[in-house]
Amino acid sequence: MSRLFGTDGVRGVANEELTPTLAMQLGQAGAYVLTRENQHKPTIMVGCDTRISGDMLANALMAGICSVGANAVYVGVMPTPAVAYLTKKYKVDAGVVISASHNPVEFNGIKFFDGNGYKLSDELEDEIEALIKSNMKDVMFPTGAQVGKIKYRTDAREEYINHSIKAVPVDLSELKIVVDCAEGAAYYTSIEALKELGAKVIAIHNLPDGTNINANCGSTHMEELMARVVYEKADIGLAFDGDADRLLAVDELGNTVDGDQIMAIIGNHMKKKGTLKKDTIVVTIMSNLGFSLMAKDNKIKVEQTKVGDRYVLERMREIGASLGGEQSGHVIFLDENTTGDGLLSALHLLQVLVETGKPLSELSKIMTVMPQALVNAMVPNHKKENYMDYPEIADAISALEKKFAGEGRVLIRPSGTEPKVRVMIEGKDQEEINIEAKKLADLIQNTML
Repeated sequence: MSRLFGTDGVRGVANEELTPTLAMQLGQAGAYVLTRENQHKPTIMVGCDTRISGDMLANALMAGICSVGANAVYVGVMPTPAVAYLTKKYKVDAGVVISASHNPVEFNGIKFFDGNGYKLSDELEDEIEALIKSNMKDVMFPTGAQVGKIKYRTDAREEYINHSIKAVPVDLSELKIVVDCAEGAAYYTSIEALKELGAKVIAIHNLPDGTNINANCGSTHMEELMARVVYEKADIGLAFDGDADRLLAVDELGNTVDGDQIMAIIGNHMKKKGTLKKDTIVVTIMSNLGFSLMAKDNKIKVEQTKVGDRYVLERMREIGASLGGEQSGHVIFLDENTTGDGLLSALHLLQVLVETGKPLSELSKIMTVMPQALVNAMVPNHKKENYMDYPEIADAISALEKKFAGEGRVLIRPSGTEPKVRVMIEGKDQEEINIEAKKLADLIQNTML
């Protein structure tokens, strides 16, 4: 059986793979493992994104929490970074977000934070998983007055908005901004924060109905935002994902600006102001080669980790860095929050626009994006880690690595959250790398199905 936890919690099709029963078990095991050292009655905060299965899974999860004697605080629809921040602020024992991030509506996920707002280590996740597989062996289930209870908080999102605008107190009154909320958790918090800072906001995809999250919108589908920015003659477009822990941008000319470029722009600005700790940015192996060249030119040190913002965060904490993230738009400002935060990323990027007076199209020139092709091979979830066991796949990868040696790179990795093997090739010729990436992805898919 494959590992229950991926790179971002437990994820699957709601009511099929991620069932209410599994959600209840995760509530029981998570509450037990994360609070067993406490002498007091523990409390766990729970929030979710806008997808329709959130209520079903949240109630099952909270039933599990209460069944082992812990209390739950339900804050409802809330960005993932808001739950991380509020878990620490309210001094509760742990936090849980029910979200499948950028995935379609039929998916959902459950991810845990410890009492300090940090994602769990692999070791803690393994403990939770082992407890579920042992059918909650040795766990006591209280009765009577010792059973947990649920408290409902409707005001918590205002606390997160206030924290964000205090962290980056920038006057946005001169900016016109188009914001794509992905019909997700950013629909209220991000719009209100930008308005409170004075921006003229044009909000799109901010009417979630439970079924439209990420549907041809948000950070994974930016075509409408690109066109709208140009049409509105806006200064910038901002694209969030379903749980608002990532941000991508669009410049005033309608060009996309990815996570690498956002970190390059903000990181250089922070370095000039003396706020980039260790003059270092932590990124993953998926970051564009152009990011490393930019850093070298600007005397910024780069630390690389494996893919997943949790691994970026671990390295940031180890070395004392203040900025890190992923090309996909997860950007972590460790002085202000403990996880990727789309709203903080937006405010920091807007701060650079205001303080430099330069348009985003000019700021993004600090980094030359090298041609990159990324193609996904759909494979059975239980096989995705074993692609190198197939000789024809291993030989094809080896041949490509030799072909692009010195002029690019080849990176193959299983997705941490989906039944896919991702094929990424960087090189000088976009057409060539597109062809080669597609060919290898087809080979992987056809061989492993």
